[in-house]
Amino acid sequence: MSRHTKGVWVRRVILTASAALLLIVGGFAATVAILGGTVYSPAGYVRSYLDALARQDAAGALEYAPGIPVDDVSTALLTREGMPGLDSYDLVSDTARADGSHRVVFSWTSRGEEGTTTFDVLPAGTRLGLFPVWRFESSPIGWIELTVLHDDRFEVNDLDLATPAQNGAAAYLAFTPGTYALTHETRYLTAEPVTIVAEELTTATDPHLATLDVQAAPAFLVAVQEAVDASLDECATQEVLMPTGCPFGQSMANRVASTPEWSIVTYPEVAVTPGLRASEWQMPTTTGMAHLRVDVRSLFDGSVTLFDEDVPFRVGYLVTLAPDDSISLSPQYE
Repeated sequence: MSRHTKGVWVRRVILTASAALLLIVGGFAATVAILGGTVYSPAGYVRSYLDALARQDAAGALEYAPGIPVDDVSTALLTREGMPGLDSYDLVSDTARADGSHRVVFSWTSRGEEGTTTFDVLPAGTRLGLFPVWRFESSPIGWIELTVLHDDRFEVNDLDLATPAQNGAAAYLAFTPGTYALTHETRYLTAEPVTIVAEELTTATDPHLATLDVQAAPAFLVAVQEAVDASLDECATQEVLMPTGCPFGQSMANRVASTPEWSIVTYPEVAVTPGLRASEWQMPTTTGMAHLRVDVRSLFDGSVTLFDEDVPFRVGYLVTLAPDDSISLSPQYE
């Protein structure tokens, strides 16, 4: 190979290598630019958080809210089982501000509800000196303050929970955005469902407020009526004038000459209202009618007559509902 030919070959190699290098550098720069405008953009940062919510990836979502408080507040909803989940989410706008922050708005759907949430995103340095890093100005972990009346149990998004005490507000940390369906449906108790559509980023001083009012279900009234009837039937088996622990009885001025026979003519009609403590319910005082048959001997002349009469009575009950749904009654007389 002549010196001239060799020089031409070397120049071609250098030019080819330079072109290849320029393509690599250009491709890398283009890739950096694309990633910076999508994955590593403010909207991309928010989308990554929403992706974690949609997957119900609690650990992944919590990475976007370090340092959450845990004192006097429950984290039960910051779990896969307690997360609301997102069905869909779409970018509405990404607005840059003079200080370098961005206001990012996403619309979303969750459990059949729709919402729109605004996130303020701040710059937080770079990764590898190439990609911008972002953080939320306000934590996406919001607060729910829930009061459960007349019981301490409730369900949220199919997760069974209990408040520390009935009739008192309890605080729960919860991911935002999303929908939280609060219900109480047990064998004997029910509540009108309450839905929290968590659009706004809330704080301890301005939480989402909810009250779940637990009341007796029709099945509870039936079960209490059966328990009351059975208790009175048991009372009627006592062959004495004043059955022990029972709301009815009959005093006599004369002497009993036969075994007293009791029966129930009219059972009290049951109604149930909430008690003062969890698991306690009150059956207000109402009337019933028993019947007594017994021979009575006169202390004056020794004659025997049949006492065959209805005996009215009034009674109420404290009804205790155990965790296994068994029912116990404590009579309350007037």
